[in-house]
Order: sequence, then C-alpha cells, then structure tokens
Amino acid sequence: MKKTLYGKLLKSGLAGALLLLLTGCVTEAAKNMEKARALRVGMTKAQVLAVMGEPVNESFSTPDRWFYFVNPVWSDGLTSEEECMPLFFEKGRLVGWGNRFGAKYRSGSIKVKQEVPEK
Repeated sequence: MKKTLYGKLLKSGLAGALLLLLTGCVTEAAKNMEKARALRVGMTKAQVLAVMGEPVNESFSTPDRWFYFVNPVWSDGLTSEEECMPLFFEKGRLVGWGNRFGAKYRSGSIKVKQEVPEK
C-alpha cells in the first residue's frame, strides 16, 4: 500500500511540475503573440525592445535576426528555433517577422525598400 501511495504522489508531483512548466511556456508564448500585434515595419531595435522585451538568447539569434518564443513544441524546457518567431532587421530597422516572411526574405523573393526617415 505504501509503495502504491508513494508512487501515485511521485507521479502526481512530476505531472504537476510538468503542467506548471508547460503552462508557463504557453503563457509566455501567448503574451509574445499578443505583443507582436504592435510590431510595425520600420521600427527601430529600441522600439521593438520596448514592445517585445528581450529576445531569446540562443545560438541561432544574430544581431539582425531576433527570436521570440511563441509556439511550445517540446516539453524539454529548451528553446528551439522552430518554437520561435523570427524578427528581421536591416540597418537597425524592422523589415518583417514570422516564418513565412523569413522564408521569402531569405530566398530573395522579398526585396526590402529602405526609406530614409524624415528629420
């Protein structure tokens, strides 16, 4: 009886911890998707930081390609590129975001027209 009760408590504790971890990931992802609605082409990096906060600090991030966690796929606690939304910058300005934009941008089928901001 003790082993069975202990096993159940252990399993429920692990399940509870996993549920909390997943809930936190889902919440962060939902918040980032909501914040992304305020993104606009032409924003500076400082403006994007003010809206989105700090991007994930992973090896796949670069100075002109930032990532934000938006889609929990794995429950391993690690952040992968496939779980993130990429934001693309040219000359310090946001030129687009999202996986569809990124695929077209990297293939060269999207040409970004840089406008000079008025003084």
